Amino acid sequence: MQFNRRLKFVLSANALLLVPFTAMLFTAQVNWSFFDFVVMGLMLSILALSIEWATRKFRGRNAWILIAGALLIFVLLWAEMAVGLFGSPIAGS
Repeated sequence: MQFNRRLKFVLSANALLLVPFTAMLFTAQVNWSFFDFVVMGLMLSILALSIEWATRKFRGRNAWILIAGALLIFVLLWAEMAVGLFGSPIAGS
């Protein structure tokens, strides 16, 4: 039962990868490599599993705080990798 729930979370989160894939078919402005899809797939999977864990282990305000923290970390890491928000070595070019 828990495996099915986790699988649904991960698959639904990774369905978001269809957006840049579809955009790549219609415009040259979106140019993702296979590695980009793998990295974002891993990030989305970790985010989905974090949200699933928070909703399973905690209730109410504590769950929302953990979910907000996971989303904040995801967005900051995504921004750093995309445009170099903080100028770290993992920044995109």
